[in-house]
Amino acid sequence: MLAAPMVGGSDMGITFLREPGELVHPGDDIVRLDTTEQEFKLREAEADLAEAEQHVIQSQADAEASEEEDRYQSLSAATQVKLAELDMRRNPLLASIAAKQNELALEAAKEHQRQLEEDISNRRSTGTAGIAIQEAARTKARAQAETARRNIASMTLRASTTGYVNVQQNATGVLFQGMQVPAFQLGDTVRAGMAVVQIPDLSSWEMVSTINELDRGHLAVGQKVDFTVVALPGKKFQGHVKIVGGTTGPSWDRRFDLRIAVDHPIPEFRPGMSTLMVITEEVLPNVLWVPSQALFETNGRAFVYQETPQGFVTHDVSLVRRGESQAVVTGIEEGQLVAMSNPDQQNKPAAAASAMKALAK
Repeated sequence: MLAAPMVGGSDMGITFLREPGELVHPGDDIVRLDTTEQEFKLREAEADLAEAEQHVIQSQADAEASEEEDRYQSLSAATQVKLAELDMRRNPLLASIAAKQNELALEAAKEHQRQLEEDISNRRSTGTAGIAIQEAARTKARAQAETARRNIASMTLRASTTGYVNVQQNATGVLFQGMQVPAFQLGDTVRAGMAVVQIPDLSSWEMVSTINELDRGHLAVGQKVDFTVVALPGKKFQGHVKIVGGTTGPSWDRRFDLRIAVDHPIPEFRPGMSTLMVITEEVLPNVLWVPSQALFETNGRAFVYQETPQGFVTHDVSLVRRGESQAVVTGIEEGQLVAMSNPDQQNKPAAAASAMKALAK
């Protein structure tokens, strides 16, 4: 199921839509939505990103310039301390007043150096924080640009598997009683999260048939199924029984659902197609059969009317399996002619017209 992406609260217009029933392959564009708003957001985010990049560069340059200036001031303060210490060495030779002045000068130089180091540390922290703020703004702008790009990419809905296009119904409009819900078409608008197109998985087709309860004992999972599709004349397909459902319905019409898995589906399949199925219950190789009408049973005895030079006479056979149109038997030779009705009744007007001969096979 291909749905409109979650890119915002506004509606999105359909600018491209595949035709219903069109065969598509993985990677094919199925639906394209209007990206005007997202493209505007992308350009806006890219402009913010470019501005943030410049702010980061400027903040880094200001920090480097401030670092050079602080380095110069630090060296200057250290030099002043060294000079004051050299002057202190002369104190034993100087008067007490001059010596005291040198001591005060050294203390002042050291205090200035200490205060300068604190100021430099504070300015460095401030500069680092300023760069971090600008880098955060750049990261935010980059994330917004990437989000806009992803949104634009997500507004093109592509097929992930081979299949055909099944356009969904558009339930966004106003419908009156008796109106059918139309399918989406080019130019319609969709909201975020709405399903627009479905691409059925062609690898797992199933058929469903409702069977009378009387046939339940003849069916089992795995039985072979041969079928044709009414809408695809001339083509034959195979499948197998997948699920035998539970029996439901009133006592006079009990039925159950039978699910048949298609072995080799083709792209032309569509939901709702009618099929004609033949389920092979059991295979009996190398057997002899006669039409069911040619087999007669009386008091547990099974027999046919076999042709002889003296006419049709009864011939006992053993019944192996009987269906609606055929009966598998033993005890008769292949090629023997058998009657389709009781020859004794052939003289009667009602039976004469239905008397037939059948070739045992």
